[in-house]
Amino acid sequence: MTGLFYILFFWLVGNALSQVTGGYVSGNIIGMILLFASLCLRWVPADRVRPAARFLLGAMALFFVPYGVGLMDSYRVILENFWAILVSGIVSTILVLLVAGKTFQSLNRRARLRHIRQMRHDD
Repeated sequence: MTGLFYILFFWLVGNALSQVTGGYVSGNIIGMILLFASLCLRWVPADRVRPAARFLLGAMALFFVPYGVGLMDSYRVILENFWAILVSGIVSTILVLLVAGKTFQSLNRRARLRHIRQMRHDD
């Protein structure tokens, strides 16, 4: 129960902050970031949140049912915009892969250089 309280509390705080700031960022995202920060700073004990989080993750498929029904209900809109949806999905996927790949290469290169400097320093 305590874990569910923490999750719902941060969800509520995130939604309140979203409303106060004009709704530019979803309250769910703000609440998730606040919960993550609280867990990292150990303001909220992870052992209290873990059982509720596991339960919610186990029921994740149930949360997608309303979205599936919404997609079936608005299939005409989707068909009218099919090419725009397809192209934007492909382009965004390629961009994410490129950015993630370049980021990994850069971080990997830095780690190798740091390792080489450390090896030279140790000698």
